[in-house]
Amino acid sequence: MKRSVLVTFDSMKYPNSGFFSFGKSLGEALLTQNNDQYDFTYYVHKRSIYTFTGNAVIIYLSKLHKLIFPAKSKYQLVHFTDQYCRLKPQKVSGKKILTIHDINPIHEKRKSARKIAAHITKLKGYIAVCDKIVTISNFVANDILSYFPEAKDKLSVIYNGADKLYAPEDHIPVYVPKKTFLFTIGFIAAKKNFHVLPALLKGNDYELVISGVETPYKDKIMEEAQKHGCADRVIITGTISEYDKAWYYKNCEAFVFPSIAEGFGLPVIEAMHFGRPVFLSKYTSLPEIGGDAAFYFDSFEPEHMRDVLVKGLKEFHDKNLAARSIAHAGQFDWQNTAQQYLELYNECLKS
Repeated sequence: MKRSVLVTFDSMKYPNSGFFSFGKSLGEALLTQNNDQYDFTYYVHKRSIYTFTGNAVIIYLSKLHKLIFPAKSKYQLVHFTDQYCRLKPQKVSGKKILTIHDINPIHEKRKSARKIAAHITKLKGYIAVCDKIVTISNFVANDILSYFPEAKDKLSVIYNGADKLYAPEDHIPVYVPKKTFLFTIGFIAAKKNFHVLPALLKGNDYELVISGVETPYKDKIMEEAQKHGCADRVIITGTISEYDKAWYYKNCEAFVFPSIAEGFGLPVIEAMHFGRPVFLSKYTSLPEIGGDAAFYFDSFEPEHMRDVLVKGLKEFHDKNLAARSIAHAGQFDWQNTAQQYLELYNECLKS
């Protein structure tokens, strides 16, 4: 008899979020790799626009589930796929696995000490009632061990995969750069640190294309662009389609990602799939994910960043390092990720 597994994808509310991409890709890969081992039920937000194509029962998040979850004892295992789970681990029986993507509030330091402490306390409660804890990088695992040493014996690392994106040859993006351009993408907020990027446009004729959900932080980016005399070459597109994203990755001169708070950094691998040179900050998980296939900013001092970009692009082209980028990206595969989760499900149910 197949064992019943509930997997929560209740953070797939916004289609341009990292949790949406994670849920879509992992959910499909689990169904592909299942080989009739488990009866899957997916717990999904009502506003999610994605419909899973494989064989899974779908149940929808309800506000009533904060009080009581009617199927509390129905599942032999429940996998909570992120630390912001709307369905709380305390509301279900059976074995429990929690995937933690990051504890970025401790790195961003934008919230009050009281709110950070509340976040840590809530996460501590989740960890206490779960049988297995998964992080998406060793960096996050070390964070967990620093704040929750009691998680040591149930902690493992499973890297995310990264989809190989594509765009039709005749695709035209929402904005077509007029010049050679640098590209970045992500939620346009302070933790992405995008305001340091306009400095890279000094001494060249590049454009900078920034895509993602807009917030008031974009004003700081444009203030820096004005300061460096390149406001006419900094384009903030807002959210874009998957085809647009693929087009920008494929055609950019370089992908630049100076984020200071990442649990994984999916765009890094997406860009490398296209054989593009990638320039990253040295903060949080990025050196682990980019490895020796990326170039790194040791600081965000403008002259240093420009020097890293110029020397890095020369090395990339002189040594023809596109194949290195593609090979590195190939290590991050959703089918392998799903297989590791399925093995963990089996281990958890046997214990």
